[in-house]
Amino acid sequence: MKKIFVFALMAVAALTVSAQNIQLHYDFGRNIYPDQEAGRQKVTVTLEQFKADNWGSWYYFVDLDLTSKFFRSAYTEISREFKLGKETPFSAHIEYNGGLGRDDIRSFQHAALLGAAYNGHNEDFSKTWSVQLLYKRFFKSYEYTSAYDSFQLTGVWGLNFANKKCTFSGFIDFWRGVNWRPGHENHGMLVILTEPQFWYNVTDHFSFGSEVEISNNFIYNTYDDQSFFINPTVALKWNF
Repeated sequence: MKKIFVFALMAVAALTVSAQNIQLHYDFGRNIYPDQEAGRQKVTVTLEQFKADNWGSWYYFVDLDLTSKFFRSAYTEISREFKLGKETPFSAHIEYNGGLGRDDIRSFQHAALLGAAYNGHNEDFSKTWSVQLLYKRFFKSYEYTSAYDSFQLTGVWGLNFANKKCTFSGFIDFWRGVNWRPGHENHGMLVILTEPQFWYNVTDHFSFGSEVEISNNFIYNTYDDQSFFINPTVALKWNF
């Protein structure tokens, strides 16, 4: 659910300065991996907003994981981009990642990011893309975590086609993480996370579709040594 919204909405941002949506996802991960992902949430609500101004743009999203009794966790990413010139595709990028859970295992380690972004689009904004190269600083957020320096390489894309009835968008992140598995503590590892989305746009406001979370070294799995997971969802989206 992350960063996709920033560039998928560049076509909207070309005509207006603000856009917002809310998504409801039903996640099949726990059905596919009942042992490795026994604690994975099934329902997530995502709120996203993008706002452009004369200096650049603001963006944030909040993921709220639901159970039948309460919100299990909340995760957010907030970013600011400053244009480095009227004609250049480059921007300075500042970002915060973090969140809270009902216990340490399901909490999120906070991080700050700083770097540069290269943003582009075709003439009618039906194709958009971005590449971001960022320094990433993780902070000690709870027991068993430690502060450390890292990096992140991010790619984002958006494609509207079939007379704007279909949208294919997504992102892919690569970053240096720290292994939490017993016997491997504090060893560096490459984390990969991508979340392509496909939407059928019934109206300008209502869409339905799917997101597929594909990751390696990202899922907290204490059952065995498996590190690669594919977690699809079915989803609804309302654009305000």
